[in-house]
Amino acid sequence: MSVKVNGSMQKVPEEWTEREREMERPVRSGGEEDRETLMMELTRLVQKTVKESSWWEKRGIDCSILAMAFISLPAAFLLLGSSQVVWFVLGLLVMGVAHAVITVKGTHLSSHGALSESAVWGQFWAIFFIEVCGSFTARAGVKAHVKMHHAHTNVIGLGDSSTWKVPVLPRIMYLFIAPLAVPIITPIVAVGQLKGQPLWAVVRTVVCVSLGVYSQYILLRCVSGLECGPALLVMLLSRAMFSLPYIHVNIFQHIGLPMFSPSRRPKRIYQMSHGVLNLPRNPLLDWTFGHSLINCHVEHHLFPSLSDNMCLKVNTHTFIFSGCVWT
Repeated sequence: MSVKVNGSMQKVPEEWTEREREMERPVRSGGEEDRETLMMELTRLVQKTVKESSWWEKRGIDCSILAMAFISLPAAFLLLGSSQVVWFVLGLLVMGVAHAVITVKGTHLSSHGALSESAVWGQFWAIFFIEVCGSFTARAGVKAHVKMHHAHTNVIGLGDSSTWKVPVLPRIMYLFIAPLAVPIITPIVAVGQLKGQPLWAVVRTVVCVSLGVYSQYILLRCVSGLECGPALLVMLLSRAMFSLPYIHVNIFQHIGLPMFSPSRRPKRIYQMSHGVLNLPRNPLLDWTFGHSLINCHVEHHLFPSLSDNMCLKVNTHTFIFSGCVWT
C-alpha cells in the first residue's frame, strides 16, 4: 500500500494491515467468537459515552457559546459608536471574536448536523450559519467539507490538502497577507459555486448572503452611527480578524502528513490517525473555533457528528486507540 508524504510516494507500513488482520481474526470472548476491529471497538466505546452523556454535554455547552456570541453583538455595535478610541477598539474586538465564533464554530458544527438531533432543524441551522452568517453556499460547503474532505481525508485528488490553495503567491504573502482578503473572497467563490445548482438553491443563497451582509452594514450605520466608508472598513476588519489563524489551522491539520492512493487506502482508523493532526490547545481558539478544529481534530474525523465538547470528552478513548495504531 502506498502513501504520499511531502510529495513523494512511500509504502504504508505492513504492520498497519497486519494489526488490522490480527484484530479481525476470531477470538474467544465468553465462549463466543468475536471479530471486532479496532474501529468497531472504539465506536462502541464512543457510542456508550455519548449515550451516558446529558444534553448539556452533547449540545448545550456549544450552543451556549454560540448564544453568548450573538448576545455580545449589541454591546459591540454600541461600543463602535463611541468617540473614545479605547471603547471603539473594544467594540471591534468583541465583534471580531463573535464573528469568529459564529462563522467558524457555528458553520462547522451546523455543516455536520451537530447542533440538533432533528434533521429539519439541522438543515435550518446549516443554512443560517453557512449562508446568512458565513456568506457561502450551504450546498457546496457541505459537499466539499463533509462529502469530500471527510469521506476522502488525505486521499490524493479527492479530499487532500487545504482549501486555501494559491501556489503562485510567495510564502509570506500566502501565509500572512492574502488570508486577510478571505471576507472578500468568500462570497465571490460562493457565486462561482452556484453554477449547476437548482434555481431555488441559487435564489436562497443570494438572498441569505445578501441578508447577512446587509444586516451588519445597516446596524453599523443605524446603531453605531458610522458613515459608509468606516462601516465597510469595520465589516472587513471584524470579518478578517481571525482569518490568519483560521487559514493556518486549515493548512497544518493535514498538509505534510501521509497521503493515500485512491485505489489503495488503509483502514479508516489508520487513515485518520496518520492523516489528521491534533493541534496544541489554545484557550482563545478552543473557544472561537472549537475543539473539533483544534485539539480534537482526529476525534472529529473519526466521529464527525459529535459536538466540540463531546469530541473533547471522548479524547481519552481515541488517544488510547491511536496509540495502539502507532505502536
